[in-house]
Amino acid sequence: MATRTQQLAQAKPNRLRYPDRRSVYWLDKLPPEKTGPTTEIELTPRWSELCRNKKFYAQVTLSPVWEVSEWALRAVPSERLCRLAQPRAPAVGWQSDRPLLFPLSRATQTAVATSRICQLAQPKRKQVLGSSGHKPKPVPMTHMACRASAHIELLATPKNDHPKFEGERSVCWPVSRASRNFIASQRLLELSGPKERKALFEGYDPYIISRAARSASPSPRIQQLCLPLPRKCSSK
Repeated sequence: MATRTQQLAQAKPNRLRYPDRRSVYWLDKLPPEKTGPTTEIELTPRWSELCRNKKFYAQVTLSPVWEVSEWALRAVPSERLCRLAQPRAPAVGWQSDRPLLFPLSRATQTAVATSRICQLAQPKRKQVLGSSGHKPKPVPMTHMACRASAHIELLATPKNDHPKFEGERSVCWPVSRASRNFIASQRLLELSGPKERKALFEGYDPYIISRAARSASPSPRIQQLCLPLPRKCSSK
Protein backbone atom coordinates (compact mmCIF):
# COMPACT_ATOMS: atom_id res chain seq x y z
CA MET A 1 0.00 0.00 0.00
CA ALA A 2 1.36 3.40 -1.00
CA THR A 3 2.39 5.63 1.80
CA ARG A 4 1.02 9.13 2.33
CA THR A 5 4.14 10.70 0.82
CA GLN A 6 3.85 8.59 -2.36
CA GLN A 7 0.17 9.42 -2.60
CA LEU A 8 0.88 13.15 -2.40
CA ALA A 9 3.69 12.82 -4.95
CA GLN A 10 1.29 11.60 -7.64
CA ALA A 11 0.35 14.17 -10.30
CA LYS A 12 -3.09 15.66 -10.08
CA PRO A 13 -5.57 14.33 -12.65
CA ASN A 14 -6.31 16.60 -15.61
CA ARG A 15 -9.94 17.44 -15.26
CA LEU A 16 -9.97 19.48 -18.48
CA ARG A 17 -9.70 16.44 -20.74
CA TYR A 18 -13.34 16.80 -21.58
CA PRO A 19 -13.89 20.55 -22.05
CA ASP A 20 -17.24 19.93 -23.75
CA ARG A 21 -18.82 18.25 -20.75
CA ARG A 22 -22.44 19.18 -20.40
CA SER A 23 -23.10 18.09 -16.88
CA VAL A 24 -21.87 19.10 -13.47
CA TYR A 25 -22.40 15.63 -12.03
CA TRP A 26 -19.29 14.07 -13.61
CA LEU A 27 -15.73 15.41 -13.77
CA ASP A 28 -13.28 12.58 -14.27
CA LYS A 29 -14.90 10.49 -17.01
CA LEU A 30 -17.69 10.57 -19.52
CA PRO A 31 -21.07 9.38 -18.37
CA PRO A 32 -21.95 5.84 -19.44
CA GLU A 33 -23.94 5.56 -22.63
CA LYS A 34 -27.43 4.14 -22.35
CA THR A 35 -27.97 1.03 -24.40
CA GLY A 36 -31.32 0.04 -23.04
CA PRO A 37 -34.74 1.50 -23.80
CA THR A 38 -35.66 5.02 -22.79
CA THR A 39 -37.28 5.84 -19.49
CA GLU A 40 -40.86 4.71 -19.36
CA ILE A 41 -43.33 7.01 -17.66
CA GLU A 42 -46.45 5.51 -16.20
CA LEU A 43 -49.41 7.78 -16.69
CA THR A 44 -51.84 8.34 -13.87
CA PRO A 45 -55.57 8.05 -14.47
CA ARG A 46 -55.86 11.83 -14.34
CA TRP A 47 -53.15 12.32 -16.98
CA SER A 48 -54.80 9.72 -19.20
CA GLU A 49 -58.07 11.57 -18.89
CA LEU A 50 -56.45 14.89 -19.82
CA CYS A 51 -54.78 13.34 -22.87
CA ARG A 52 -58.09 12.42 -24.50
CA ASN A 53 -59.56 14.68 -27.14
CA LYS A 54 -62.33 16.98 -26.10
CA LYS A 55 -65.81 16.05 -27.15
CA PHE A 56 -67.64 18.75 -29.05
CA TYR A 57 -71.34 18.55 -28.49
CA ALA A 58 -73.56 19.67 -31.32
CA GLN A 59 -75.62 22.64 -30.19
CA VAL A 60 -79.30 22.02 -30.53
CA THR A 61 -80.89 25.01 -32.23
CA LEU A 62 -84.11 25.89 -30.50
CA SER A 63 -87.04 27.28 -32.43
CA PRO A 64 -87.77 30.98 -31.81
CA VAL A 65 -91.39 30.04 -31.28
CA TRP A 66 -92.17 27.99 -28.22
CA GLU A 67 -95.34 26.91 -26.58
CA VAL A 68 -96.62 28.69 -23.54
CA SER A 69 -97.54 26.43 -20.69
CA GLU A 70 -101.08 26.18 -19.44
CA TRP A 71 -100.09 27.56 -16.02
CA ALA A 72 -98.54 30.66 -17.63
CA LEU A 73 -101.74 31.27 -19.57
CA ARG A 74 -103.85 31.13 -16.41
CA ALA A 75 -101.48 33.19 -14.24
CA VAL A 76 -102.89 36.37 -12.65
CA PRO A 77 -100.32 39.17 -11.92
CA SER A 78 -100.27 40.59 -8.43
CA GLU A 79 -100.66 44.25 -7.56
CA ARG A 80 -96.90 44.59 -6.93
CA LEU A 81 -96.10 43.05 -10.32
CA CYS A 82 -98.47 45.44 -12.08
CA ARG A 83 -96.86 48.41 -10.34
CA LEU A 84 -93.38 47.28 -11.38
CA ALA A 85 -94.53 46.80 -14.97
CA GLN A 86 -95.49 50.47 -15.29
CA PRO A 87 -92.89 52.65 -17.07
CA ARG A 88 -90.89 55.04 -14.91
CA ALA A 89 -92.27 58.57 -14.88
CA PRO A 90 -89.87 61.41 -15.80
CA ALA A 91 -88.53 63.74 -13.13
CA VAL A 92 -90.39 66.85 -12.10
CA GLY A 93 -89.60 69.77 -14.38
CA TRP A 94 -88.37 67.62 -17.25
CA GLN A 95 -88.99 69.03 -20.70
CA SER A 96 -88.77 67.31 -24.01
CA ASP A 97 -85.77 67.84 -26.26
CA ARG A 98 -85.71 71.05 -28.22
CA PRO A 99 -85.86 70.47 -31.99
CA LEU A 100 -82.71 71.22 -33.95
CA LEU A 101 -84.46 73.51 -36.43
CA PHE A 102 -86.31 75.83 -34.14
CA PRO A 103 -88.63 78.19 -36.02
CA LEU A 104 -87.57 81.84 -35.80
CA SER A 105 -90.05 84.48 -34.86
CA ARG A 106 -91.17 87.24 -37.22
CA ALA A 107 -89.45 89.90 -35.09
CA THR A 108 -86.10 88.06 -35.25
CA GLN A 109 -86.30 87.74 -39.00
CA THR A 110 -87.04 91.44 -39.53
CA ALA A 111 -84.64 92.83 -36.89
CA VAL A 112 -82.11 95.51 -37.94
CA ALA A 113 -78.71 95.50 -36.20
CA THR A 114 -77.57 98.71 -34.52
CA SER A 115 -74.19 100.38 -35.10
CA ARG A 116 -72.94 99.05 -31.73
CA ILE A 117 -73.82 95.48 -32.64
CA CYS A 118 -72.08 95.89 -36.00
CA GLN A 119 -69.02 97.26 -34.15
CA LEU A 120 -68.94 94.26 -31.76
CA ALA A 121 -69.40 91.86 -34.65
CA GLN A 122 -66.13 92.96 -36.24
CA PRO A 123 -63.18 90.56 -35.55
CA LYS A 124 -60.34 91.86 -33.39
CA ARG A 125 -57.08 92.60 -35.16
CA LYS A 126 -54.00 92.21 -32.98
CA GLN A 127 -50.72 93.93 -33.79
CA VAL A 128 -47.86 91.47 -34.30
CA LEU A 129 -44.78 92.67 -32.37
CA GLY A 130 -41.63 91.02 -33.66
CA SER A 131 -38.45 91.38 -35.65
CA SER A 132 -40.19 90.65 -38.94
CA GLY A 133 -40.35 93.35 -41.53
CA HIS A 134 -44.14 93.22 -41.80
CA LYS A 135 -45.81 96.40 -40.74
CA PRO A 136 -48.75 96.15 -38.34
CA LYS A 137 -52.09 96.53 -39.95
CA PRO A 138 -53.95 99.72 -39.09
CA VAL A 139 -56.71 99.35 -36.58
CA PRO A 140 -60.13 100.01 -38.10
CA MET A 141 -61.84 103.21 -37.13
CA THR A 142 -64.70 101.25 -35.59
CA HIS A 143 -62.40 100.23 -32.69
CA MET A 144 -61.33 103.79 -31.89
CA ALA A 145 -63.24 105.96 -29.51
CA CYS A 146 -65.01 108.89 -31.05
CA ARG A 147 -63.81 111.39 -28.49
CA ALA A 148 -61.44 110.88 -25.60
CA SER A 149 -62.50 112.28 -22.27
CA ALA A 150 -60.48 114.84 -20.33
CA HIS A 151 -59.48 112.22 -17.75
CA ILE A 152 -58.04 109.93 -20.43
CA GLU A 153 -56.12 112.82 -21.97
CA LEU A 154 -54.74 113.71 -18.53
CA LEU A 155 -53.56 110.13 -17.93
CA ALA A 156 -51.99 109.97 -21.39
CA THR A 157 -49.85 113.06 -20.73
CA PRO A 158 -46.34 112.05 -19.54
CA LYS A 159 -45.19 113.31 -16.13
CA ASN A 160 -42.80 116.23 -15.97
CA ASP A 161 -39.47 116.10 -14.15
CA HIS A 162 -39.08 117.61 -10.69
CA PRO A 163 -37.95 121.25 -10.68
CA LYS A 164 -34.82 120.36 -8.66
CA PHE A 165 -33.89 117.41 -10.85
CA GLU A 166 -30.35 117.95 -12.15
CA GLY A 167 -30.13 114.99 -14.48
CA GLU A 168 -27.88 111.94 -14.30
CA ARG A 169 -24.48 112.43 -12.68
CA SER A 170 -21.42 111.75 -14.77
CA VAL A 171 -19.41 108.64 -14.02
CA CYS A 172 -16.15 110.64 -13.77
CA TRP A 173 -16.21 113.92 -11.84
CA PRO A 174 -13.34 116.12 -10.61
CA VAL A 175 -12.16 115.85 -7.00
CA SER A 176 -12.15 119.12 -5.08
CA ARG A 177 -8.93 120.73 -3.82
CA ALA A 178 -10.09 120.47 -0.18
CA SER A 179 -10.57 116.70 -0.53
CA ARG A 180 -7.11 116.27 -2.05
CA ASN A 181 -5.40 118.31 0.71
CA PHE A 182 -7.39 116.80 3.60
CA ILE A 183 -5.36 115.31 6.49
CA ALA A 184 -7.01 112.50 8.47
CA SER A 185 -7.17 112.85 12.23
CA GLN A 186 -5.79 110.32 14.71
CA ARG A 187 -9.31 109.06 15.54
CA LEU A 188 -10.12 108.58 11.87
CA LEU A 189 -6.91 106.63 11.35
CA GLU A 190 -7.79 104.48 14.36
CA LEU A 191 -11.27 103.72 13.03
CA SER A 192 -9.97 102.96 9.55
CA GLY A 193 -7.54 100.35 10.84
CA PRO A 194 -8.62 96.66 10.98
CA LYS A 195 -9.96 95.33 14.24
CA GLU A 196 -7.45 93.35 16.27
CA ARG A 197 -8.79 89.98 17.26
CA LYS A 198 -7.16 87.94 20.01
CA ALA A 199 -7.52 84.32 20.96
CA LEU A 200 -10.12 83.25 23.47
CA PHE A 201 -7.75 83.03 26.49
CA GLU A 202 -4.87 85.14 25.17
CA GLY A 203 -3.48 87.37 27.96
CA TYR A 204 -5.82 85.85 30.60
CA ASP A 205 -4.38 84.95 34.01
CA PRO A 206 -6.83 82.92 36.12
CA TYR A 207 -4.84 83.54 39.32
CA ILE A 208 -5.15 87.33 39.31
CA ILE A 209 -7.71 88.58 41.86
CA SER A 210 -9.23 91.94 41.16
CA ARG A 211 -9.03 94.81 43.67
CA ALA A 212 -12.84 94.90 44.01
CA ALA A 213 -12.91 91.19 44.91
CA ARG A 214 -10.22 91.68 47.60
CA SER A 215 -12.07 94.59 49.24
CA ALA A 216 -15.57 93.00 49.01
CA SER A 217 -17.44 92.11 52.20
CA PRO A 218 -19.94 89.19 52.20
CA SER A 219 -23.57 89.82 52.97
CA PRO A 220 -25.43 88.01 55.81
CA ARG A 221 -27.13 85.76 53.26
CA ILE A 222 -23.79 84.69 51.75
CA GLN A 223 -22.39 84.00 55.22
CA GLN A 224 -25.48 81.87 55.99
CA LEU A 225 -25.03 79.88 52.78
CA CYS A 226 -21.35 79.29 53.56
CA LEU A 227 -22.14 77.51 56.85
CA PRO A 228 -22.57 73.71 56.73
CA LEU A 229 -25.98 72.16 57.22
CA PRO A 230 -26.95 71.50 60.85
CA ARG A 231 -27.77 67.85 60.17
CA LYS A 232 -24.27 67.25 58.88
CA CYS A 233 -22.58 68.81 61.87
CA SER A 234 -21.47 66.19 64.41
CA SER A 235 -22.06 67.12 68.08
CA LYS A 236 -19.09 66.56 70.37
